[in-house]
Amino acid sequence: MKDDASKKIREKRLVFYAEDVERIDKYLQEFLKLSNAKCALLIDKEGHMVTRVGETSDFDLDTISALVAGSFAATKEMARILGEVEFADLFHQGKNESIQLLLVGDRTLLTVIFDKSTTIGMVRLYANEVAKKLTGLFQKAAERKPKKAERIGKDFEASARSKLDDLFGK
Repeated sequence: MKDDASKKIREKRLVFYAEDVERIDKYLQEFLKLSNAKCALLIDKEGHMVTRVGETSDFDLDTISALVAGSFAATKEMARILGEVEFADLFHQGKNESIQLLLVGDRTLLTVIFDKSTTIGMVRLYANEVAKKLTGLFQKAAERKPKKAERIGKDFEASARSKLDDLFGK
């Protein structure tokens, strides 16, 4: 039973290696260039930022990430009430800034922030293209075997135990 629960957690968890994030960033940079959007964020459904590219200095990205995930969760419930599994594409238009959310695979949200220098049509067109590339990358990442973690040396382990014993008075 415990092994089944651990296996399910591992299957649900997103694991990206440095080379994955480099490729994701490359795809997102290409997307920004084509769409003329300001920035692109890749956020997991729990509201954690995977990566970001573009102009993001004015935004509180942790808050945006959490709100994007919450917005998507709320919209998923609206979709369920209407008989849909979920809405995979959301758009919020403001006076100066707009945001496009697109479900990529089943666990991440491509979040695009753009202004009047581009159109929703351009953003949607290129967002759908980059979503296909990202989905393929995610499938390959899910199929690969996890890298073996390096074991910490015995010296470090003994030192850590000693420090913990000192800290907790043993």
